[in-house]
Amino acid sequence: MALRKLVAGNWKMNGSLAALSELAGIVEAAQARPDVDVAICPPATLIAPAVAAQPGLAIGGQDCHANASGAHTGCVSVTLLKEAGASCVIVGHSERRADQHETDAEVQAKAQAAIAGGLKAIVCVGETEAQRDAGQAVAIVEGQLDGSAPREGTGETLVVAYEPVWAIGTGRTPTVGDVAEMHAAIRAKLVALLGAEGAKVRILYGGSVKASNAAELLSVPDVDGALVGGASLKAVDFGPIIAAA
Repeated sequence: MALRKLVAGNWKMNGSLAALSELAGIVEAAQARPDVDVAICPPATLIAPAVAAQPGLAIGGQDCHANASGAHTGCVSVTLLKEAGASCVIVGHSERRADQHETDAEVQAKAQAAIAGGLKAIVCVGETEAQRDAGQAVAIVEGQLDGSAPREGTGETLVVAYEPVWAIGTGRTPTVGDVAEMHAAIRAKLVALLGAEGAKVRILYGGSVKASNAAELLSVPDVDGALVGGASLKAVDFGPIIAAA
């Protein structure tokens, strides 16, 4: 089944109010490809001004707390994200799994909260270089999906992003064969977990996606879009990736 492509930009801890001027060029690139969904996930402080600057562009968060409110200093709830104008949220990014020691269960709880609160959940999974070299890549990712994917997820509310940890920000990318194998395994696991809805969940590839490799990566079966890091900060870099989709 050919699914509508989604290209999402993750600004991570980058950007500023001045950087929001890039959104105009991103919107222009998105308007040139009305058959492609485009989203930008800036730092939480920029969500509301980004929505105000470009109301027609989907803006998302980079993380959320599983609880709706409470004594959780420094955290952001789904309610707060929605109030700021977000329509989606990334959960379980490899940097949070590594740096904040997030578990699959925590990621699943966040995804469940996002869906229950009306946000699209973008759940990230991916293996380290050591795990791939040990021949465990597919098993690791399947295990992460088993523990992280919310069972109430549908094609409308859930997106999965496969990000080989060793390819993020390094300039390295897996071979097309590696990507095809992993995305096929993810699709099979999603169908096993979610039934017919698993065939409708978009699977993004994330890991050093740039203009020069986007077309090749996005043509792989079951690659339904891209989660883009550094190349999403500038319209001149992000636009060609949208076009490639």
